[in-house]
Amino acid sequence: MKIAVCIKQVPTRDWQPRVNDARSWIRDADVTFEMNEPDAYALEEGLRLKEKHGGEVVVCSVGPERVAQVLREALARGADRAIHVEDAAAAAADAFYIADALAAAVRDEQFDLILTGLQSDDQGFAQTGVVLAERLGHCHATIIMEVDASSGGLRVKRELEGGWFQWVSMPLPAVLTIQSGINQLRYATLKGIMAAKKKEIRRAAVPAGLVARQTIAALYAPEKAKRTELIPGPTADAARTLVARLRDARVIS
Repeated sequence: MKIAVCIKQVPTRDWQPRVNDARSWIRDADVTFEMNEPDAYALEEGLRLKEKHGGEVVVCSVGPERVAQVLREALARGADRAIHVEDAAAAAADAFYIADALAAAVRDEQFDLILTGLQSDDQGFAQTGVVLAERLGHCHATIIMEVDASSGGLRVKRELEGGWFQWVSMPLPAVLTIQSGINQLRYATLKGIMAAKKKEIRRAAVPAGLVARQTIAALYAPEKAKRTELIPGPTADAARTLVARLRDARVIS
């Protein structure tokens, strides 16, 4: 089985975001980065499918030169090779832009299965995998909690609302977006880290004429406001007024 896993490099969760001077994105000059958590689970699922059914796992990412860091990490965990679509502007790009760039890079590879994380920790669109499936003409399923691959097809378990799950059968090729917690993550071994240095990272360019459909008009930290209001009058009247306002705010019923 030939499997592609799309991964993204995102700021570490414990970093305190700071907006750049143009208010268009974060100040990434002083940021430490890591692999997007849902993508890490997608990578692990791809590696497990390879171990069970054979084949290869290829990791793909769109972004500036620093993205090679997470690609090497994925190779150290067990991926066979990588595809890096180099684009300095992709860090803040929308889901359509990323999906189109990935589709152009992987189309000729003829992958049987493409895995992505459910969403990214920085922007959280949860649309890249869905748009990628549309661009490639593949069937897809989202919020996957279990993957059972058989000859010529898949049976996947989807997480629904209210604690419900759904089993879906689908043919290959397919695109799946993986939910965090689907498996237990592995970590790179020293042997894997040394082997990753010899594995191929193929460079690819963004398709000519590709432009973002969305742009960030302004980015800012949540504004905190505090206002104190005194309710005048006798205690009983003030209490009734307070209860009425709490009900209006749906704090109490």
